[in-house]
Amino acid sequence: MTILRRMLRFNFGEFETEEFKKFLRMGAIFALIIGTYWTLRPLKDAVFIQLVDRLQLPYAKTVSVLALLPLVMFYTKLLEKYSREKMLIILPAFYGLGVLCFAGLMIITQAPAEVIAARTTIPYVATKVLGYSWYLFVESFGSLVVALFWAFASDTTEAAHAKRGFPLVVAIGQMGGIIFPYSIGGLPHRLGLMTDAASMLCLGITTLAIIPLVRYFLYITPNHLLQSFHGNNEAQIEKEQEPGFLEGLKLMLRHKYLLGIFAANFIYEVIITIFDFNFKVAASAEYSGVALSNYLSLYGSCVNIVSLLCLLLGISNITRYLGVGTALAAMPIIVGCALFGFLTLDSLSFLFTLMVGSKAINYALNGPALKQLYIPTTPDVRFKAQAWIETFGSRASKEAGSIFNMLLTPMQASLGAVAGRARYLMLSGGIGFPLLVIWLMTAVFLGRTFKQAIEGKKVVC
Repeated sequence: MTILRRMLRFNFGEFETEEFKKFLRMGAIFALIIGTYWTLRPLKDAVFIQLVDRLQLPYAKTVSVLALLPLVMFYTKLLEKYSREKMLIILPAFYGLGVLCFAGLMIITQAPAEVIAARTTIPYVATKVLGYSWYLFVESFGSLVVALFWAFASDTTEAAHAKRGFPLVVAIGQMGGIIFPYSIGGLPHRLGLMTDAASMLCLGITTLAIIPLVRYFLYITPNHLLQSFHGNNEAQIEKEQEPGFLEGLKLMLRHKYLLGIFAANFIYEVIITIFDFNFKVAASAEYSGVALSNYLSLYGSCVNIVSLLCLLLGISNITRYLGVGTALAAMPIIVGCALFGFLTLDSLSFLFTLMVGSKAINYALNGPALKQLYIPTTPDVRFKAQAWIETFGSRASKEAGSIFNMLLTPMQASLGAVAGRARYLMLSGGIGFPLLVIWLMTAVFLGRTFKQAIEGKKVVC
């Protein structure tokens, strides 16, 4: 017990007893969300490739941007009508039941890999519709449920507590991200099944299990530990804000601070989308069917293993001792090194390592730092603007990366595979490195503004 306390103190800081229990419970909710999400993500790509085609992945990301617009409109209306507690019940209920419905559809299709080859079990168009629907459904889960959790966490945590508590929540969450993808995502492959329906059934149940955990968290956590950061100027800023669907977008466009958060998210996602597409194409060239699901699930588990190791080795101390600004500035430098490796090495093993490292460090270091940036903001910003930034911002950045990826096929067709690949890599470097410079400058600005707001006990926006 003494060794455990020392490890926790080194990695996260000193907790009060009730505060520690609060973050353990919050971590359990996050573990369920992240475990489910990181199992759905590999299945999203693997099932889409089985039912549609690997080279249509960029087009699916493009469609997801348009499809999320009405969904976020509905989500914003719900935020205005229901409390934060009810929203963490409504969304898991919707997605849990939705995953169960998709599981039933996968069972009906009967071995989608063979359907693609023979076109006999169900019509080809139906498989494409199912593939696109599944892709969009999982994309929206990652955009809304994860963002809602962090908005809820920021709205129930003060800045001093978040600095040590959020990295602990992320560390606990990684446990779900390690266990779920391997145990659930790879289940059909180990059992010799032909579809991923068994995985989907399990994920529907885990999504619904979020609801009782949230209710228990709110019931047992003391009220004084559910208070959020309040600045001296918060009342005036809240008075100036107006309700409505576009309010989140207006807030983001009105404040440089929120635009900076948007830019940091945007640039990271653009570059990672380029990496990710090349990784998925290379993986689908070597694996197919549930074997591909198993391989991508293994990738998901590895991301969370490395992320957890980073946290246990004290990477969160960068934020605690050097500040949020340093943590934010470190990420574009790390991604820059990854981009250089991407341009010089070409193999599935390297792309696997590249994606694992880039994702893991982002979740362990950059993610918790970005979430802390919402603490010196009003509830409207934490729920509405954050939803815009992390939903449309993430989707728009992936769309930008996807448009770039769409150039790969025509370039290979016109120039040949080798020459097309060379041109693609040259353009990747020409776009990626200037974006990284902008990201670094933005990170410095965000870190400085956050520090001034916390020290002055003021709300930024």
